[in-house]
Amino acid sequence: MALTAQQKLHLRKLIQELKSCKAAHTEFVSVYIPAEYELSKITNHLAEEAGTASNIKSTSTRKNVQASLEKMIQHLRLYPRTPPNGLAVFCGNIASLEGRNDFRVWSIEPPIPLNIRIYRCDKNFVTDILEEMMTDQRVYGLVVMDRRDANLALLKGKTIIPLQKTHSEVPGKHKAGGQSAARFARLREGAVKDHYKKICEYMKEQFLPYGNNLQGIIIGGPGVTINDFLNHDYLTGDIKKKIIGTKDLSYTGDFGMQELLDKCDDLLAEEEIAREKKIMNRFFQEFRDHPGKITYGEKETLKALEINVVDILFLSESIPEDTIFRLEEQAEKSGSTVHIISVETREGVQLRDLGGIAAILRYEMAVEH
Repeated sequence: MALTAQQKLHLRKLIQELKSCKAAHTEFVSVYIPAEYELSKITNHLAEEAGTASNIKSTSTRKNVQASLEKMIQHLRLYPRTPPNGLAVFCGNIASLEGRNDFRVWSIEPPIPLNIRIYRCDKNFVTDILEEMMTDQRVYGLVVMDRRDANLALLKGKTIIPLQKTHSEVPGKHKAGGQSAARFARLREGAVKDHYKKICEYMKEQFLPYGNNLQGIIIGGPGVTINDFLNHDYLTGDIKKKIIGTKDLSYTGDFGMQELLDKCDDLLAEEEIAREKKIMNRFFQEFRDHPGKITYGEKETLKALEINVVDILFLSESIPEDTIFRLEEQAEKSGSTVHIISVETREGVQLRDLGGIAAILRYEMAVEH
């Protein structure tokens, strides 16, 4: 599941707040509860930890840990059950002066289901699991194949993640003695078809569960084989429409997978660029056809955000991060969609030259630029 701009904003704010807190001793409590895990087991565990904490020698540390655990238990009792994606809870005395008390409890249902259970008492809150959720979840499917073998993998960033290997039962080119050439050719073609069908099944099993995070599939192998594979009805619509390109390869197997990665940079760049161009072209279309329905520049766009008329907010990655954060926060309040745009496309450069901030409004207004 890809996070929305609003989810990223909410998560980033929480992470920044948690990371800004520092304890003098190991007394900040972090708990991660997996989806479908019983809350009663967690509260019982925390109660046991509170009992164990009575052995801490330092009086102030002991009191802070026990108070944090008790406050966390009280907070968890507000939940009738574990939320669908699990729960992350943090508690500690964040007072900057020794001997003062300022206990805070934070909790969040993560945007991605938790599959790990953690209890930790430390000088810092445990935020790395939430930070991992902020990373791009988008993936590409890679298939390297010939008439005898196939490898399936995921591409995440620049990392290849192997998924599946399959080997066909296609007979070698030299037929067994006593078989007619026609019969041997039929056996060979039948085995090739079975091999192709098996590849299609594996593609469905391995790639489709990624849903909207699957940005596309790239197939590599001998050109004749790829054409033969694609020109028959082996592929279903769900998989077929995800294929964004093919590459003619000299190798198969692991070497072929690396060769495919080396050769598909252009396709991946085109895909990313195409998405940005499509988004920005909508803005410039509105600019041409309905100039009263767009605004640009920080001052004018902020006015539109404040009166809740922004439908889509465009922010150039060239503007300061604190400005992006502030405008994203304002957009969240008004329910606006946010797109962060690079300067790697002509349209992205145009946005930068407009001040790096622009918006499509919900309806036409007389906006001065």
